[in-house]
Amino acid sequence: MVPVTPILVVSPHLAHRDAIRGALGDHPQFRLHFVETAAEATKVAEPKEVAVVLTALSLGEFDGLELVKQMRKEHPLIPVVLMTEEGNDELAFRALKAGAANYVPVQTLNQDLTETLETVLAAAEVDRRRACLMKSLTQSQLEFTITNDPTLIPCIVQMFQENVTGMGLCDETSCIRLGIALEEAIVNAMYHGNLEVSSELRRDGDQPYRDLIEQRKKQRPYSDRSVTIRATLSRDQATYVVRDQGPGFDPSKLPDPTAPANLESTSGRGLLLIRTFMDEVRHNETGNEITMIIRRRDPSGMTAAEQAAVA
Repeated sequence: MVPVTPILVVSPHLAHRDAIRGALGDHPQFRLHFVETAAEATKVAEPKEVAVVLTALSLGEFDGLELVKQMRKEHPLIPVVLMTEEGNDELAFRALKAGAANYVPVQTLNQDLTETLETVLAAAEVDRRRACLMKSLTQSQLEFTITNDPTLIPCIVQMFQENVTGMGLCDETSCIRLGIALEEAIVNAMYHGNLEVSSELRRDGDQPYRDLIEQRKKQRPYSDRSVTIRATLSRDQATYVVRDQGPGFDPSKLPDPTAPANLESTSGRGLLLIRTFMDEVRHNETGNEITMIIRRRDPSGMTAAEQAAVA
């Protein structure tokens, strides 16, 4: 028996519905459910009931772009495929950037829709199995040693964010805060640690600071140094260690970034964000390594240690 794949079609246009029925009429594995508005779609889009959403971009007040954003937020494992028409290219591009999985021009639905849906569904199944597997992961360790190339940072941070989200260690907001803290720590290791460029240079404008960074990225011994980032994840917490090969500093002399007098300091913003967003932060004695820890919290926002203290 062929398994049935439920598809939610979102369009107020009768011509779209007729074209989809025509394109998929010979494929009994697809079960179609039609709604006219994005608001209706978000009410019925549940993972157990919908495998993929096929939507028009023109949906009245709440367009296809907003539907993509909403689905991405509420049901990230349900892919959205766009039906595009001439004249809405820019909106389609923005929807794809926002998270739509693919698109089919309305005029080619008959020849392209089946193959597009099958491709998207296959990829979505891999994502679902991976998400299920990640929930079963009990421990993970990753380590990178990178050059002083800041373009590598977003890729590493995104990978770490995906890992903590997959293991259920933090919610969406905490994941964003984690990403900011990690980026600040790695940038500090590159620029202030390895390249020995002080943030105080920015008091005279950003250009002198940027010029010295570019100069030292090509100048020994600075250019030979690397940054090591190690992530250790368990079911209860994630620990990140960022180490540079610079001369370090005396951590005991670090000013308190949370003190009102230091809030506007050009050199304290990164550390303030790191200490605010992470549950625990510490430096080694030589000042060339920072350890940051984020802990799992229950729905009330308490860590396991806080729960134990209350009990």
